[in-house]
Amino acid sequence: MKPFAESCEINKHPILEVLKRVFADRGRVLEIASGTGQHAVHFGRNLPHLTWQTSELAKNHDGIKAWLEEAGLPNVLPPVALDADDERWPVSTYDAIFNANTVHIISWPQVESLFAHIARVIELGGCVCFYGPYNYGGKFTSESNARFDEWLKSRDPKSGVRDFEAMNKLASTHGLHLIEDIEMPINNRTLVWRAEG
Repeated sequence: MKPFAESCEINKHPILEVLKRVFADRGRVLEIASGTGQHAVHFGRNLPHLTWQTSELAKNHDGIKAWLEEAGLPNVLPPVALDADDERWPVSTYDAIFNANTVHIISWPQVESLFAHIARVIELGGCVCFYGPYNYGGKFTSESNARFDEWLKSRDPKSGVRDFEAMNKLASTHGLHLIEDIEMPINNRTLVWRAEG
């Protein structure tokens, strides 16, 4: 049985509208943490010019494969095993990277590791696109995000909604320079960086 995330159904259309523009001149995309696989199918179907590489922890591969097998899209590739804690990633280089809703569910050291990996696999001039909730000036942008943060920390004290400024500073230390900060529905943002070395 295919896994299903209601949040993917809600956010896939507004995210696609952003990706149509920022990935218009891209070719090979690595999706970090593909989750259920719903995003990969939706984006791959609507962005046929892209080769979309899915990835996840190995234990979640079967669900992604179920979505991919049903969709039968030639441009969306089976998942590779990626973990922020791994020393190396078994992937080549890409001119675009996409991630949704991951940095708030892992620890900050894992976020730091994630960006170190990204710096090694993103090509010069490549585009890195992150979707999710962020704080600004150390403050929540909505009551719902504050409640979400409280819920996250009740599950794992090391998780939580991240500060935009900390995220952007971390990206900058790895040669990623912010080119867009896009307001999205339901108190989320899409952050877009370019790899400038």
